[in-house]
Amino acid sequence: MRIFISTGEVSGDLQGSLLVAALRKQAIAAGLELEIVALGGDKMAAAGAILLGNTSEIGSFGLLESLPFVLPTLQVQRRAIAYLKQNPPDLVVLIDYMGPNLGIGNYLRRQMPQVPIVYYIAPQVWVSSITLGNTERIIHVSDKLLAIFPEEARYFQDKGAKVTWVGHPLVDRIEQFPSREAARRQLGIADDATAVALLPASRHQELKYLLPVMFQAAQIMQAKLPQVHFWIPLSLEIYRKRIEKEIQRYGLQATVVSGQQQQVLAAADLAITKCGTVNLELALLKVPQVVVYRLSPFTYWVARNILKITFPFASPVNLMVMNGIVPEFIQEQASPENIIQAAMEFLLNQERKQQIQADYQQMQRSVGELGVCDRAAREILQMLYH
Repeated sequence: MRIFISTGEVSGDLQGSLLVAALRKQAIAAGLELEIVALGGDKMAAAGAILLGNTSEIGSFGLLESLPFVLPTLQVQRRAIAYLKQNPPDLVVLIDYMGPNLGIGNYLRRQMPQVPIVYYIAPQVWVSSITLGNTERIIHVSDKLLAIFPEEARYFQDKGAKVTWVGHPLVDRIEQFPSREAARRQLGIADDATAVALLPASRHQELKYLLPVMFQAAQIMQAKLPQVHFWIPLSLEIYRKRIEKEIQRYGLQATVVSGQQQQVLAAADLAITKCGTVNLELALLKVPQVVVYRLSPFTYWVARNILKITFPFASPVNLMVMNGIVPEFIQEQASPENIIQAAMEFLLNQERKQQIQADYQQMQRSVGELGVCDRAAREILQMLYH
């Protein structure tokens, strides 16, 4: 049996790799022959998928931001479709990555209508206001949706989709993280040192829009707390030179690490982070965080004024419970002053720190029980063999 999985960006590669591992484990246990071909990244390949194209670096958010990626995306898609024509899959899994995945989904619907399509981690159309067209397109290409947020499951169910809520895959991943003590030992962080994680980028554009404001805030923090040390785990090795150059420019006491993101997150007293999956990891580790996001001013203006997009929250932590648990600063709100004020509160005010940890505890009820990836894999394999 052949499963084709399609995803993009760094987070899609991570989620895809967890799913590939669970699918293969269950197939082996059941004595099934399973081949998994994919559009994804190195993590999926390491988990045992055969990559038809690497999409982990093809990622952007916004109008102008996505232009450089249009051609590479189309080329990768063409290659995948040519392969699928020659080697038709028995089932297809789409993970997030809306534009490209809807393109592939529509093609398969037309050309191979008998092949079941599962959408796992649907794009977050349930969050913003302009999405009915996209919602219908997602439902049209999917035989089944596997939802990771309770609110997402309700939204798609109300629209008539076949949905199963499986929980959030990070619940499984957090189990593999080291304890705070072990992580600090592995990184050589003293007990009394203040470790702050900076997570500026998993996409190219974020280096441009987020890194300067984050490093300005870090510079101010360092002046106020000389014992602070910053830790920056790279999401992609290609960002190293740029980030190291900026560290020198801002005079930060900072260490850049590769392949040790779990240790950095687990060891941190605080994180200043971009908006994304990593917010949930930090919440599950009970690490206080300040979330920031910026797009190009043009994209943001168009989204607000022409497309009239509104959204209640940006960070998945807040979306999980539809409540502002973590401070998030978007666009012009993402100023060094705002970031510093929120960050220093977490570091200096014990009550504020306890409050967010209690909120995290409450959020944990919405992420589901352990075994998320196994549940998702079981749903997928059931469709394959029934």
